Amino acid sequence: MTRFERYLSKEIGVEFKACLYFFCILFFYCVCRIAEGDWNASILHMTEMIFLTYGMGFFQLLCLDNFDEGEKLGLRETLYILLCVGIYTFAAWLGKWFNAPLQLLLFSLYLCLAYVCAFWVYKIKRDLESKALNEELKEFQQRNKDVG
Repeated sequence: MTRFERYLSKEIGVEFKACLYFFCILFFYCVCRIAEGDWNASILHMTEMIFLTYGMGFFQLLCLDNFDEGEKLGLRETLYILLCVGIYTFAAWLGKWFNAPLQLLLFSLYLCLAYVCAFWVYKIKRDLESKALNEELKEFQQRNKDVG
């Protein structure tokens, strides 16, 4: 791959991850707003959320070894999850996304679950891609065996 293609691949990964986590955060935010009887969402809050998720995508890629796409969920990855959840929770508190401390606590727990689910989804995707590549390799080897 060329340098540009590697960059583009990483950029697409960050964009996808930003969209995934933004959706998760926005969903929780909207549920909280509706539970309070408020059917309006702040555009300022949503702007903060999307910029934060985009920044966190780059932070995870550049500083945390893209841990949520890793092979295993060990102590290091768990600490990274807690760090990221802490950053998101602090931003939510600072930006006043939620009106009650209980909502912030539930938000933190929800994000922990979202990170674990994202890890599982990436792992399942990787396993399926490996299986497909292995099957293609067997077919290729069989074709070459039949030709030769």
